[in-house]
Amino acid sequence: MARNPVFVFGSNLAGIHAGGAARWAHDNRDAEWGVGFGLTGTAFAIPTKDWDIETLPLPEIQKYVRRFLKFAAARPDLTFQLTPIGCGLAGYTPADIAPMFRDASANVMLPDEFKAALGQQGAGE
Repeated sequence: MARNPVFVFGSNLAGIHAGGAARWAHDNRDAEWGVGFGLTGTAFAIPTKDWDIETLPLPEIQKYVRRFLKFAAARPDLTFQLTPIGCGLAGYTPADIAPMFRDASANVMLPDEFKAALGQQGAGE
């Protein structure tokens, strides 16, 4: 039986999954309260906000994205369904965030918004 892909969502360093995709991950994928980065339940948290729930600067988000991409590359047995992290409550645009995922391994499924920002074919095209 095929496993669901790991749901990759934007979080905050405090791991307070109160809104957006983080809330969905908590309610539907067992993302643990208090886990702001990493594999949690059947989800993976990438911080886009800090401990005080303030938006992180892009270079800080980039550091966490790099760590996620290394993890994903090391786990070819898993598929990762990336949400458009940083583009909801954190306030960035796909053009700001998508380039961080340009070198993602084949097991990372990019959202259509990021594919468009990177000039890649969208789903169903």
